Amino acid sequence: MRFTKMHGIGNDYVYVNGFEEKIEDPVSVAKFVSDRHFGIGSDGLIIIQPSDRADCEMEMYNADGSRGKMCGNGIRCVGKYVYDHGIVKKDVITVDTLAGVKTLQLHVKDGQVDTVRVDMGAPVFEPEKIPVDPAAAGRLEMTTVSPYEGILLNTDIPVSENLTMKGTCVSMGNPHCVVPVDDVASFDVEGVGRLFENHPIFPERVNTEFIRVEDRKNVRMRVWERGSGETWACGTGACAVASACILNGWTDPCVTVHLLGGDLEIEWDREKDTVFMTGPAVSVFDGEIRL
Repeated sequence: MRFTKMHGIGNDYVYVNGFEEKIEDPVSVAKFVSDRHFGIGSDGLIIIQPSDRADCEMEMYNADGSRGKMCGNGIRCVGKYVYDHGIVKKDVITVDTLAGVKTLQLHVKDGQVDTVRVDMGAPVFEPEKIPVDPAAAGRLEMTTVSPYEGILLNTDIPVSENLTMKGTCVSMGNPHCVVPVDDVASFDVEGVGRLFENHPIFPERVNTEFIRVEDRKNVRMRVWERGSGETWACGTGACAVASACILNGWTDPCVTVHLLGGDLEIEWDREKDTVFMTGPAVSVFDGEIRL
């Protein structure tokens, strides 16, 4: 199998050209190539396929083989791949995902894509659409915030029998819970992240962002991704973080989110009700592996 290793601020995937390659068992392949000791090493596998409603399709699998609906860092690399490899030679392209068709603005430098601006769509706060099942927690109460009603906005979430944390639940095509903490650097992301991911209130599991608001324009974040563990970056997570911070009144509509792997510029256009994410896309190396 021929592949390209790519990353968006450290969120790395193995990319395969589905226009030319056929993968019979992508679940097993995703597990194999993602292993950082015995495989290539990545947060998952992304197959770039033909689409009948967009320029291409992003078929995404997490490191544990589970299917992912959307990945902000991953989709930027898809844009770079199809442009740099001559599959789609346009500055504005569309990519089909399980979270809908996304529009990408490609910023080209010296004939290759350098950064990508992605229209990530509207953030979703209704619990049933994220999805979140408040009844599964027993004592989880929803907060009413005008003009929104019945949303989970910085509310108490009983993570375990001995731990309750405040979180804002939001979907950016996949479920997220944004949790403020005092010190992002020293926080036990793995221990608490696992508790959130597998909590019964999240029927499809959840990605959890642990954040500290630095000021009106800057937020620091670490993320525990369902199916992959802690990653260096999460594009949909950064969008969820910005949306949650803006809705809570903690930041301005344009935010720089600082992740372990680098920075993403996030803007929530409230008039259009869409979130724009801008960040780099990097090719690391090409290779061939025997499956």
